[in-house]
Amino acid sequence: MPSKKSSAPEQVPLAWSPRGLVAGVDEAGRGPLAGPVVAAAVILDDLRPIRGLADSKKLTAKRREQLFDEILAKALCCSIAEASVEEIEKLNILQATMLAMQRAVTGLRLKPGHVLVDGNRLPTLSMTSDAIVKGDSLVPAISAASILAKVTRDRWCAQVDLDYPQYGFAGHKGYGTAAHLAALQAHGACPLHRKTFAPVTSMLGRQSRPEA
Repeated sequence: MPSKKSSAPEQVPLAWSPRGLVAGVDEAGRGPLAGPVVAAAVILDDLRPIRGLADSKKLTAKRREQLFDEILAKALCCSIAEASVEEIEKLNILQATMLAMQRAVTGLRLKPGHVLVDGNRLPTLSMTSDAIVKGDSLVPAISAASILAKVTRDRWCAQVDLDYPQYGFAGHKGYGTAAHLAALQAHGACPLHRKTFAPVTSMLGRQSRPEA
């Protein structure tokens, strides 16, 4: 009797991978109401495999931290970059994300021959590239990039929580939770908030209107 197959997506080498080095790219922080968007690019070493790579959102914080260190130690090269709040507000979040991804790829010590990007949009790059929907669950190099980006941004949130404890960044990571929106209403926006994002814009608008 054949065994049942797991319903979880299986990570397999891509048969159509071109010659040369292949980099995986992913981002963290498109949805939050505050802080930079972070992108990472990773070229893995086939001779030093890393067990347990997966979409960063499906891993515990402890496991992400463990894999973060292992990726930095074993990958051929890695690069982490960001686009600032000011760039997000100037360009819009999509274009800022593309900029962060472009910076991450450019920052690699070794130039890849091909780049695989999570999602359905591609940054402007000097080498060939492909967008892969759910790539962070399917392609090990993209999974590694998602972990580096997620851990980096979570560490940023923990750090700024020390400067702005009233907002609770260490807990909600900048997302528009009820607690975060309540803090915005009570304290207004700080310099880290993305003032072009609708919940922040709406909250600021209500605060600026004179009472009847």
